[in-house]
Amino acid sequence: MRVRAATVGPFQENAYLVMDETTRDAVLIDPGDEGERLLAEVERAGANLRAVWITHGHIDHIGAIAAIVRAWKVPVLLHPLDRPLYDRGASQAAHFGVPFEQPPAPDGDLGEGDELEVGTLRFRVMHVPGHAPGHVAFVGEGAVFGGDCLFAGSIGRTDLSLSSPADLERSLERFAALPGDTVVYAGHGPATTVAAELEGNPFLNGVARIPRR
Repeated sequence: MRVRAATVGPFQENAYLVMDETTRDAVLIDPGDEGERLLAEVERAGANLRAVWITHGHIDHIGAIAAIVRAWKVPVLLHPLDRPLYDRGASQAAHFGVPFEQPPAPDGDLGEGDELEVGTLRFRVMHVPGHAPGHVAFVGEGAVFGGDCLFAGSIGRTDLSLSSPADLERSLERFAALPGDTVVYAGHGPATTVAAELEGNPFLNGVARIPRR
């Protein structure tokens, strides 16, 4: 597996190109902004783009979808509980005063336990609500693409519309149960491992609790 990360847009979100080096088949996870730059990454990698996978529907994770699917007619997959966030992306972007092109409707649903393939690579969908109701993570090949649930030394916000501190607490328990050497590719900031976060992240090792609203 080859992973190429690109930090894009005003929210400094991490988009990931995940490619099977044997077949060159690839997916884009959370193409949040700078569509032309991400398309150039796909071309530079010599990848055969097969799908777009979305961890959740916040604007900083979906802003380049329209540009991507114009160039590559590939399916966009999203958990249905995040469809309300996804559908109001343009109005949310206007609130923040950032450029945004509303993406087309998703082509398929993601759900807990779904098995996804990229060439010879295999991933399992883990529903991890809290930061967003339909938030998912993609687990496989010694890695988890976890969106905005778990960051290096921190966690995702729970003060946003449709967020839930209690749900995120339960979701973090699922991250903590993954093998310690699992690489965590987060939606913002550097990659880390489950073991490193169990040792040093106060929200994962029990030192701190998620504030309740």
